[in-house]
Amino acid sequence: MTDHPRRGGVLRLYGPGSMDHVDPATSFFMLSGQIIRLFTRQLFAYPPIEGLRDWRELNPVADVATEIPTVANGGISADRLTYTVHLRPGVRWDTSPEREVTAADFVRGFKRMCNPVLRSGAIHYFTSTIVGMAEFCDAYTAAVPADPSPADLAGFQDTHEIAGLRAPDDRTLEFHLLRPATDFIHILATAFTSPAPVEYDAFLPDSDEFRRGVRSCGPYRLTEYVHGERLHLDPNPSWRKEADPVRCGHLDGVHVTMVPTATPAEVEHQIRSGAADLSWASPVTEPYAVNPANPEDNLGYAVNPYLAFNMVSPNADGAVTKLKVRQAIAFAVNKAAMIDIFDNLSAGTVMWPAHTAIPPGNYGYRDYDLYPTPGDRGDPDRARALLVEAGYGDGLTLTVVHRDMDANPEVAQQLEVDLAKIGISLRLVGFGHAEHYPRLQDPANARAGTWDIAVAAWTPDWFGDNGRAFLQPMFQTNAVAGTGNYGCYSNPEVDRLIDHALSLSDPDAASAAWHEVDLLIMRDAAIVPVLVHAPTIPHLRGARVRNAIAMPTVDRWFDLSNLWLEE
Repeated sequence: MTDHPRRGGVLRLYGPGSMDHVDPATSFFMLSGQIIRLFTRQLFAYPPIEGLRDWRELNPVADVATEIPTVANGGISADRLTYTVHLRPGVRWDTSPEREVTAADFVRGFKRMCNPVLRSGAIHYFTSTIVGMAEFCDAYTAAVPADPSPADLAGFQDTHEIAGLRAPDDRTLEFHLLRPATDFIHILATAFTSPAPVEYDAFLPDSDEFRRGVRSCGPYRLTEYVHGERLHLDPNPSWRKEADPVRCGHLDGVHVTMVPTATPAEVEHQIRSGAADLSWASPVTEPYAVNPANPEDNLGYAVNPYLAFNMVSPNADGAVTKLKVRQAIAFAVNKAAMIDIFDNLSAGTVMWPAHTAIPPGNYGYRDYDLYPTPGDRGDPDRARALLVEAGYGDGLTLTVVHRDMDANPEVAQQLEVDLAKIGISLRLVGFGHAEHYPRLQDPANARAGTWDIAVAAWTPDWFGDNGRAFLQPMFQTNAVAGTGNYGCYSNPEVDRLIDHALSLSDPDAASAAWHEVDLLIMRDAAIVPVLVHAPTIPHLRGARVRNAIAMPTVDRWFDLSNLWLEE
């Protein structure tokens, strides 16, 4: 056995999950992020840090960029409104013949985020920050037909520009901001900002054709993808370690076997028997090396699960669009029982009842509870009274959608028990990883009333200066396909307060402003936060796996780009 990297072996992952999207411009499911990290790159990226105890130390480093821009090195203007980023040479696409990644490829990537077919779920990060990005997105939607072809999309992108994004030459990008943004480097480190080669002009976003034609500039390339069944990556012959300061290429390949019916016990057996190396989307765990409950460790947390309300559902005379109905549900939920569910499944994570949209350890968090119940076990009497006030004294029936794996079915079943006590009957509908979030990201499904309540989860895209990483994608008005605002929640005052918080550069003032947004959202009962969830889970590793480091920015999963396999 050696602690030194070894080249060789195919990493095998096994479990019930699937990717939401392969296309980096549209993928928002962090399970997918560990695969996307292998075949594409960004200007900046997060390095793996063993034994991380303070998530504020998890900052981006230069990836395709040559350095982090600062005022001192001339990369940021004195007024902090212009960022100049230089690209390192030697970053190549696996095309034939191979060619270098250019600034124009990054510009194309940003434009693709605005496509009206499947827009980036975090588009507000960019439209509220980069000059002209919002106008470009609006014009894009208005210009192309309702059922566009790849040529329609490419035609618009090739003839229109984002005012605040320029490529003066192949090695330089200029960003012009609407206002100073202390988190802009974090935003540029998200997978949405991946470069896009000209070949993508021939495909609809995340279509089957895109998945077959996806190009790589990372250490591995996608050579097989069968949605919901399997995927395989081989080494990318065009990748060079000397041009990649973040990733390594120790493996002969990565293979994922997706079995929708696989239980945690089955996944654990596959790993312990040596038939698999790591879990794929199943909570098979080991003891924590770093205790998330230790107050000396400054950890940022996720809200997982939470209940999203469909604010445009016509069902039961628009029941969940009414504040008192949502408040009744908030008071009815037995959060302590939800913790018992995870404990009984031996999920191996640290959690406690959630009361706010921004969970502890994140920018803007304050400890308060607008819907307190004894021991967080629910208050059926108070909930029932609110339901009667809302005009539903005779009860009603709602549809709950959830993932059909891990603890999600049990969470939905407990919700069914809790709401039955106040006169609400539930129709439970389970979907696999491959279907659940894409369905929620389509506002047409919300407007059609295919669901009323969704069991969902949210981990921030970055930690530290991250107030917007919860509130913008989840709650700012956004009813376009690809949205992270699943229930089409829209409150002009919330939108105004988000814009105000973004305008503040003083950390204390900004944190207070994000709390005000959080408070208004919870007064609206836009969601029911159920549990605060540790940002990393110590997943079980096979006997031959080395250097597997959990990455909070890929939702507790491992950085596959730096591990290796022992013989």
